[in-house]
Amino acid sequence: MSLQVSQLSKLYGTQKALDSVSFSATPGRILGFLGPNGAGKTTTMKIITGYLSADSGEVSVMGENALENPKRVSSRIGYLPENNPLYLDMYVREFLEFSGGLYGLTTAETKNRVGDLIQKTGLSPEQRKKIGQLSKGYRQRVGLARALIHDPQVLILDEPTTGLDPNQLVEIRQLIQEVASNKTVILSTHIMQEVEAICQDVVIINKGQILAASALSDLKAGTGKIELVLETEEELDLTWFEKLEKVQFGVKGKKQIVIETNEPSESRKVLLQIIGDRGLNLSNLSQTSKNLETLFREITNSK
Repeated sequence: MSLQVSQLSKLYGTQKALDSVSFSATPGRILGFLGPNGAGKTTTMKIITGYLSADSGEVSVMGENALENPKRVSSRIGYLPENNPLYLDMYVREFLEFSGGLYGLTTAETKNRVGDLIQKTGLSPEQRKKIGQLSKGYRQRVGLARALIHDPQVLILDEPTTGLDPNQLVEIRQLIQEVASNKTVILSTHIMQEVEAICQDVVIINKGQILAASALSDLKAGTGKIELVLETEEELDLTWFEKLEKVQFGVKGKKQIVIETNEPSESRKVLLQIIGDRGLNLSNLSQTSKNLETLFREITNSK
């Protein structure tokens, strides 16, 4: 594990911002870090990157204790914070070269890195402009380039696609995926579709506690729940479906119901039998698995 967080806790007065938070991230996989506003995501990321201290717990980055040696570890981490602090009076290329110098890169190394990142992040048309003249989307690109300037092993991105249009969104996602091939990437976002599109692992935090931490595929499979949507031309009575076992019902209008089941094949057979016995005219019987947004709501609302 290139990043290991163990029993991390943080207090603000009497309020517990983090309560024994533990998770890990590995190279080559993108970890989606999810939670409602105020859940503890930003606090966790700031502790990992050395911007905040912890009251207890451990953070290991590439085998190094990040809490005891924050300066030594900082060179191994690239961080794009949510507010994306930039020097608005500096030109794009000038700012990136300045950032490279802060990490101790030589002039030649800096120029090579800046040229490469400007191309990869799509900043070529804007590189001669002052940052203050850029749109929010292009400022996000500058922040991402700055986080990558020293070629860190761990990359932490807090809402990196905020303000991007659909075309820019696809480009930045592709860049993040490309970067993740040999780095450890943590992506915090409120966009569930983004996590489903590019993340392999998921951590869900709420009220300072980890509620789920697993591969995305395992999280989806672990629920074992499938939704069947039944719609008929006639009004439905839930008492007709009492013979269905181990299911949960939801009503979507008088002529449509949603059934949550662990055994969709068996449930479909029973539904079709009921429809035939009642002489109902079937309009729709479809099946869907739960998406991440639905799972997120269930997990954060139930605990």
